[in-house]
Amino acid sequence: MKIVVSHQDAMRFEAKTEKGSFIIDCPQISPIEYFLSGLIGCTATDIVMLPQKQGYEVKNLSVSGEVVRNETPPRKFNTLHLQYSFDSNADDTLAARWVMASLETYCSTINTIRDTTAITYTILHNGSVLRENETMISGGGSSIDFGALQGCNA
Repeated sequence: MKIVVSHQDAMRFEAKTEKGSFIIDCPQISPIEYFLSGLIGCTATDIVMLPQKQGYEVKNLSVSGEVVRNETPPRKFNTLHLQYSFDSNADDTLAARWVMASLETYCSTINTIRDTTAITYTILHNGSVLRENETMISGGGSSIDFGALQGCNA
C-alpha cells in the first residue's frame, strides 16, 4: 500500500491512494479524526461483509468510537471504546461472533493499535445489550490477570 499526501493550499492536503484520492481539510477535520474514522470504517465494513458471506443481512448499523488521548505530545490513544449497534436476522451468539472476528482477526486498523491502546467494546443487537464495556482479551495495551490456569492432563 502506498499513499502520497500533497499540500494544496492553507491547511488542505490531497491524499492519493492506489485506488483514488480525497482531501484532508484541516482544521475542519483533523488527521487524528480521519484516523479514527478509518479505524471505525474498517470494523464497520467487517460487520456488513461477514454476515453477507454467511447469508445474513445487517441493518441499521452504527459503530461509534470514543478515545481518551494523552494530554501532552505525543497525544496517542490511551483507550478506545467501540459501540456496535445493529439489527440482523441472526441470533445473538452469531452477531457477537461477527464483532469478535472483526476485533480479533480481520480489522487491520484495530490490530495495528491493539498493543498500545486499551480497547473495550459494547454490542447492541436487535435492541438488546449483548456485551457491555468488555475488554479485548488479547493485546489491548494492558496486562490481564487470568489467575492460575489449569492445563489438561495428557
